[in-house]
Amino acid sequence: MQWIARVSEGIIPAIFLVIIVYGALRKVKVMESFVVGVNEGFRVVLDILPTFMGLMVAVAALRASGTLDLLARLLTPLSQAMRMPTSLLPVALTKVVSSSAATGLILDILKTFGPDSLEGRMVGIMVGSTETILYTMSVYFMAIRVKDTRYTLSGALIANLAGIAASVGLTYWIFY
Repeated sequence: MQWIARVSEGIIPAIFLVIIVYGALRKVKVMESFVVGVNEGFRVVLDILPTFMGLMVAVAALRASGTLDLLARLLTPLSQAMRMPTSLLPVALTKVVSSSAATGLILDILKTFGPDSLEGRMVGIMVGSTETILYTMSVYFMAIRVKDTRYTLSGALIANLAGIAASVGLTYWIFY
């Protein structure tokens, strides 16, 4: 098991080394290219920052106003029909908007129920099976200036619902 830790510690430096050596062999000005890439990255960050801040404020408003709890209560019958603990509904709803907000809720679940509980295992699978749809769409579509998203939102919501259902099914299948 220790060899896995050693390999993991060396992977990133090895990748950097391979990139630098490859660039040098191809006579690319590696440092200059790196600096150009960093500058472009900063421009993208500045472009998406207003959207990111708006999403963070929206999630905070949903939590503070009680709207998230109201939505969770309204969806409780669906949750019970799926055999999903109702304590996971806020995570499922929040994950659509913001992964960092969902992470706070996930930590609360792990502290309350423990990582080896039904809730802990299910939320772990759920978070890996779903995506932060609104964040991803707004950030990436804004960065490349996509105006017509067509069926992206509906398709992504259906995929998230499938991920949530799969997390419930997989948790019961694997652990119970």
